[in-house]
Amino acid sequence: MTARDTALTALIALRRQKAWSDGILKEYMLRDKLDKRDAALASLLCYGVMQNRELLDFYISAFLKGSIRRLDPIVLDILRLGVFQLTQTDKIPASAAVNEAVEQTKHYANRQAAGLVNGVLRSVERNKDALPEPETLSVRYSHPQRIVDLLRENVGEEKLEALLKANNSAPRTCAQINPLKTGERALREELQALSIEASGHPWLPNCLYLSGTGNVERLDAFRQGKFYMQDPAAKLAAIFGGARPGMRVLDACAAPGGKSFASAILMENSGEIISCDIHEHKIKLLQNGAERLGLSVIHPMLQDASMPREEWNHSFDLVIADVPCSGLGVIRKKPDIRYKDPADFAALPALQFKILSTQANYVKPGGVLLYSTCTILKQENEEVVERFLAGHPEFTLDEISLPEQLQLPNAGMVTFLPCDHDTDGFFVCRMRKQA
Repeated sequence: MTARDTALTALIALRRQKAWSDGILKEYMLRDKLDKRDAALASLLCYGVMQNRELLDFYISAFLKGSIRRLDPIVLDILRLGVFQLTQTDKIPASAAVNEAVEQTKHYANRQAAGLVNGVLRSVERNKDALPEPETLSVRYSHPQRIVDLLRENVGEEKLEALLKANNSAPRTCAQINPLKTGERALREELQALSIEASGHPWLPNCLYLSGTGNVERLDAFRQGKFYMQDPAAKLAAIFGGARPGMRVLDACAAPGGKSFASAILMENSGEIISCDIHEHKIKLLQNGAERLGLSVIHPMLQDASMPREEWNHSFDLVIADVPCSGLGVIRKKPDIRYKDPADFAALPALQFKILSTQANYVKPGGVLLYSTCTILKQENEEVVERFLAGHPEFTLDEISLPEQLQLPNAGMVTFLPCDHDTDGFFVCRMRKQA
């Protein structure tokens, strides 16, 4: 099984199962036992097609005799893979891209379609320097028009194209160091001995950018709990919570665990963190992660964040509510999110408000309530907070201390953008309960 076959079968599964690309691709790369180099190529191809689907279809339609809608879906998957390699990469030989696409057509679709695939791809190759120019941002950056319009409403025209472009970029692999087990210098040396490049983050301490890792979970340093994976914005959000040794902390929607892990490290593994999730299988993931990192203060628990638990009232120094959201801030990592119907987001603000209101009951007088999402939609961020504060006068916005390199307006609420900060799109708000 080649990297191109892995990418193709993953794309077929994604289309049929409507599953998330990161989970399917990871599963298929393990299934096909790809080495580090082939895994990187399979990731590039699969994510590249998902990120550029509408642009690729635009190019295919320009050189296809007949309607793209009449193509066998697998043939269209193969054409998208081939056109991506021809138009969006510069290190893959055109002959390899075309020839393998033809062979895939014979194997996965039918021999009769091989000539069509060969003809379309050869035409794209011949016209590579004179391809038609997309007229809309929607096609150019492969975001459905309804998502483009929604993003425009929330970031403004001046940032829109930069955001769409950033959504199609490859996010950097970000490792958060566990100082309870190692230091930055020691970890960098250990990784570099494996030919893994590790460089310090420009504004976040104990954070490394990695390249050439392959499957991170196979690294001894990862298995030994010397680092965990977390976006810089999410790590900074945890830092904003201000966890300290001896505190009692509640992480209401904790899986996959990053904020619980970051808070436990800030607490120097002294105190208590109750890490909740609504899904039982994620409780085991939280437990495994805490054990790997050596964080004994974390206690995973099955609990619906929207349902009250009276015995917790007024008993936590810090409550973290990283609520379910539309996910439009993590399109770089989950390119398929862009194809969601915005109508599916309509019920989220009500749920987010309910969770925030429920979690507020658990904060001690003088304690901190941290609200965060991985979206950039104001209806899920500022508007939820404003509604909450209007009905909870005992809470006030609490100024956030930002790294000096980040020039951001700061009144207790901060939004990170991929195009501005090289992070996930992320919102965080810190509120304090009156003593």
